[in-house]
Amino acid sequence: MSENELIQRLSAALAGQLHPPVPVDIDLWDVATIARVMKRSESQVRNRMICLPDFPKAIRLPVAGGGRGQPLYRASEVLDWAGKYQDRH
Repeated sequence: MSENELIQRLSAALAGQLHPPVPVDIDLWDVATIARVMKRSESQVRNRMICLPDFPKAIRLPVAGGGRGQPLYRASEVLDWAGKYQDRH
């Protein structure tokens, strides 16, 4: 097998493993994702950000047994919220 053929096979194999990103206007983020995007620790997000009264409200999808799942947040709302704190000078 030539080097070019190997590259093509690897490229095809990788393409089959990749998933297209979810558009930000419909994506739901968990605390870990918010922390990564906002460059904060998960602890800071949990204890200092999501508890703020103007932070977007959580979505909790139902789970088996009648419970509620982990809190998820609309990505677009989180980004809009963060944008409100941009310096304006």
